[in-house]
Amino acid sequence: MSQPKYIHALDIPEPAREDLPEDTRAYFDKCQEKLGMVPNVLRAYSFDDAKLKAFSAMYNDLMLGDSGLSKLEREMIAVAVSSRNHCFYCLTAHGAAVRSLSGDPALGELLVMNYRAAELSDRQRAMLDFAVKLTDQPDAITEEDRQALRDAGFSDRDIWDIAAVAAFFNMTNRMAAAIDMMPNPEYHSQAR
Repeated sequence: MSQPKYIHALDIPEPAREDLPEDTRAYFDKCQEKLGMVPNVLRAYSFDDAKLKAFSAMYNDLMLGDSGLSKLEREMIAVAVSSRNHCFYCLTAHGAAVRSLSGDPALGELLVMNYRAAELSDRQRAMLDFAVKLTDQPDAITEEDRQALRDAGFSDRDIWDIAAVAAFFNMTNRMAAAIDMMPNPEYHSQAR
């Protein structure tokens, strides 16, 4: 059995390419050139250019912008949070990114299943413990949790970034679940 063939389950038509604003077409062309596809999450938001731009700006800042966290660490947070939320889209897309960035095809799968089963550094484990606790019990986060991150070598700015990435993926996971967003089929075979 394979995944459904739609981008998402709502009857909101994707605009024709020629109906997209010029800068959005250029962004999609850049995605196609760099990734070999336009991620379905972008296509899902494309019916409303303001929502697409807001989503893309936040994603690009959090996942690609300057940070004391590596791109791999940010992708690891995305996968650990998405695992707790059972988000098929993000587990597939960001699991592929973890495989690619780490050069370890098993790491992406271990993080999808249970990050605690993976061989991680103390720093990575502390980071993912915090992100998962923030996902499962946001009201239980205390200074002790932040101090555990400092003890693992994270600055307060890094703690902000860990929290921001975890919070963003909690939002996107819920959106993907609400509309049954499907990952691009290309993700399944990447970095294997």
